Parts: sequence; structure tokens; C-alpha cells
Amino acid sequence: MDPALLREREAFKKRAIATPAVEKKSRPESSSQQRDDSKKKARPPSSGPKLDSSNYKTMTGSSQYRFGVLAKIVKHMRTRHQDGDDHPLTLEEILDETNQLDIGSGVKNWLQTEALMNNPKIDVIDGNRFSFKPVYRIRDGKSLLKLLKQQDLKGLGGVLLEDIQESLPHCEKALKNRASEIIYVTRPIDKKKILFYNDKTANFLVDEEFQKFWRAVTVDAMDDGKIDEYLEKQGIRSMQDHGIKKQALPKRKKPSNKKRQFKKPRDNEHLADVLETYEDNTLTQKNQV
Repeated sequence: MDPALLREREAFKKRAIATPAVEKKSRPESSSQQRDDSKKKARPPSSGPKLDSSNYKTMTGSSQYRFGVLAKIVKHMRTRHQDGDDHPLTLEEILDETNQLDIGSGVKNWLQTEALMNNPKIDVIDGNRFSFKPVYRIRDGKSLLKLLKQQDLKGLGGVLLEDIQESLPHCEKALKNRASEIIYVTRPIDKKKILFYNDKTANFLVDEEFQKFWRAVTVDAMDDGKIDEYLEKQGIRSMQDHGIKKQALPKRKKPSNKKRQFKKPRDNEHLADVLETYEDNTLTQKNQV
């Protein structure tokens, strides 16, 4: 090797040794930063499916979506019944008519085996066909009047108009044709209309003077006690014992402190003489022995 190069190498080493050097040390990471890094490393990447418009209808775990499908089916079956179309349909036919053929297999299975089977508004026919189940089985105006007559004769009261509208196909036409035989009463609690049978045999004329007296009497602010008191002052006694009678409990007898005297049995008193003779003979035989 060239001696000049060796000399330059030795001179470089001496200068390097003579020059002071400062070593930079890395700062220790804080404990919070270390915990964050460990959490990031420990957290596995998410592998679940993303919810978007393309796969929303195939998500079978959404209960809100399931019951939305069911509500649409029940509403469609009610509309069919009100239009007079009451023949039963299979699940595929129902989904076709409601434009819901793209639902998932899990929702179809739930509808077929559970939801439609247990729905109070759906009738199951032959196990795999379905139709709407109305409140009343009425088909026309005659069956409606028959229903109202039965309600009147049995004292069951009227029928809700909304139930008739749900049960009777072409309801408006039937109610219009039978308007003279039906009485409408609006319930003050919820403003719902009630239908009653118009029994014309119960109609009678009321004297106008009696109507005036009836309308002049106001008892809105009076209870039953005040009405009874007023009638008694006018010499009119109200009917008594018209409510439900309560059976009085029988009173228990107090136990007596007297000692009980046990009576001797009176059986076989007619054989008293025979028994005495038998006892005497028995004693005599023992003494002889």
C-alpha cells in the first residue's frame, strides 16, 4: 500500500480522536402513548358487512325491516278484502302483489312459519295459503242488518263503524242502501261512530207537554243522593233494593263454658232383663267352680 495514504489515514484517526462528539439519546415514550399504540395493534380490523342501499333488503337481522314487510302485507290483504277479492294467496303471490320479491330467505321463512301464522288479522288456509281475517263475517247489506239485529236482541249494544268498514266489502254502498234501518251515534269519549239497528217497532209518540217537562229538568250537577232527596220531598219514593244484594256472613256462635255431659247409650234397652239374668247366671257358675 502507498505509504502516503497510510500517513493520511493515521492523521485522520488522530483528528477524529481529538474532536469531541455529542451523542443524541432517544427520548422515552410516555405511558399514555404506549397504551394507545398497544390498543391500535390489538384492535382487529373490522370484517362486518357494510350497510348500503344495495344490501339493505337482504339484511335479515333488522326487526324494523321485518315488521315493515309484515305491515305492508296486512294492509294489502285488508284492501283486497274491502274490494271484494277474498280468495287466499300463497306467500309468493302476496310478495309478488306487494312488490317485495327481493326480500331475504330469512324474512321469508319468518313470514311463512311465524309472522303470518300468528297474526290476528290473517287467516291460514291449508297451511300455506293466507287471506284477510275481518272482525265480522259479513258479505253484504243483509248480513250487516242480521248482525245489528242480533246485537240488539242480545243486548250487546252497537258496532263500531270502523269495524264494519274493515269487514264489509264495498261498505259505503251497503250503508247508503240501508241508511233508513241504521242509527248512527257518536261516542263522546273518542268521537267514534257506533251503529245500531233501527227497530221501528219500538217507536212511539211522546206528548209534547211531557217533552217540555223532560227538557226543562236539569240533573247534570246532581248525584243520585240529591235526586233521591228531592224526590222524597215531593212525595215520591225511589225504588228500594234495586242494587246487588250482599250476602251477610253467618254469625259464629260463641263457645259455651258449660261442661258437656255425656249421655249413656240407649241401645238395647229392651234387652235389659235378659242381660241381668245372663250376668247373674255367669256369676253363679264362677262361684260354683
